[in-house]
Amino acid sequence: MQEINTLWDLLEAAPADRTALIVPDAELRISYGALREQVSAAADLFASAGIRPGERVAMALPNGVPALVCFLAATIAGTAAPLNAAYRREEFNFFLDDTSAKLLIVPPDGGQEAREAAAQRKIPVASVSLEAGGKLEFSDLTRRGSAGAPTPEQVALVLHTSGTTGRPKRVPLMHRNLAISAGNVARTYALSPDDTSMCVMPLFHVHGLVASVLATLLTGGAVVVPDKFSPFNFWRSVQDYKATWYSAVPTIHQVLLARAERGGERPAGAEHLRFIRSCSSALSADTMRRMEQSFGVPVLQAYGMTEAAHQMASNPLPPHERKPGSVGVATGLEISIVDADGNHLKIGEAGEVVIKGPAVMGGYENNPEANERSFTDGWFRTGDQGVLDEAGYLRLVGRLKEMINRGGEKISPLEIDDLLLTHPKVAEAVSFGVEHPSWGEEVAAAVVLREPVPESELLAHCKAHLAEYKCPKKIYVVDAIPRTATGKIQRSAVAAALKPAKG
Repeated sequence: MQEINTLWDLLEAAPADRTALIVPDAELRISYGALREQVSAAADLFASAGIRPGERVAMALPNGVPALVCFLAATIAGTAAPLNAAYRREEFNFFLDDTSAKLLIVPPDGGQEAREAAAQRKIPVASVSLEAGGKLEFSDLTRRGSAGAPTPEQVALVLHTSGTTGRPKRVPLMHRNLAISAGNVARTYALSPDDTSMCVMPLFHVHGLVASVLATLLTGGAVVVPDKFSPFNFWRSVQDYKATWYSAVPTIHQVLLARAERGGERPAGAEHLRFIRSCSSALSADTMRRMEQSFGVPVLQAYGMTEAAHQMASNPLPPHERKPGSVGVATGLEISIVDADGNHLKIGEAGEVVIKGPAVMGGYENNPEANERSFTDGWFRTGDQGVLDEAGYLRLVGRLKEMINRGGEKISPLEIDDLLLTHPKVAEAVSFGVEHPSWGEEVAAAVVLREPVPESELLAHCKAHLAEYKCPKKIYVVDAIPRTATGKIQRSAVAAALKPAKG
């Protein structure tokens, strides 16, 4: 695998005539040569609009070729700041201000709330569309000059933490952070020019950008880029384009699994897959087992976060062992476990997961207080609680701020989630702590059901497999569990929504 230092180096890694992107909706294939031309031309347009290294190009675009080309072009001319196109005006107000965006790119139709937020801030707006033959058409931009070559230390991408535990923080990722992370993903899964990935994750987050796209382009493979995930079209695209792997959050896996189990047979197209990757949220051991049974390929759970430019650990490919309930072994960085004072703990002891390596950001932007809290002796504190075993496999217990404290007993919500998911009538589950006058906190849970089941049966299921103090005392049935745009469960939102219903 060719060593790269910037995302432009990554684009030059494959022969010009190889297929880089496949667009099912338009039945279109774009070669590496054409992709390089499009990215270079768009970077020149951004530079001509006044974008300089470090200045932010905001994008509110759906998944597709325009989103990918604009992302790559922005990393060359300046810094990419992709935003969720589903944000409302108030959210665009915050993110455009917080990133100091100098230019906003939107689709020709739609994006009205983003346009209004930009207009209020006097931020220039341009639109981009995919025309026949795969060429991009930009409005309101004229090419007058050229963008210079980026450097490894140039900030290529700025994203925000999910904000589930407080105000979102800005994460600046340099070209070298992203290049190293893409290389780590490619090595972990032995990606090659023969691989084709199905990109079903949003392209405003590192999961989709780094794992599905950059790691594939680095190795000269092809990326299938539908405009959105559809469980009805997914396997047809896998079959038509012979996709060899895909990466997704458990929510997407569960949707595909439910359809496969209803059908009673392996989906057509699954025979082309080498493996399935799961990341960005916990995958239960039961879901992993059922996926492997239904799809006939290994399911590899990984561990990533924005601050590490995505992947930090993963279960390996066969013949190496993959451990259900584990996020695998470190990939290209160091992982350790520390106590509250930053002391490194022994194998098998639970504490906070800390990481160190060249893919990890140097610090949050303009946030010295967060950096003081988040770094200890050169290690980044993830906020996750976990345990390392003797073979180096990491098992996550939960977010430190989400641990349930019942009378001094610390309870992992993930353990309760996983247990509830083993009940055949439970489709989704989330547990959380609620206030209790004697214990401080008591355990509760919310579930989405496949079919009706009495609460008493679910409570009995928990009591049969968990210590009494861990068992939920109340289980709510809900229509849906709130998640972030990237698939992470929002436990605090569930607890807050159900708080008035407590007796």
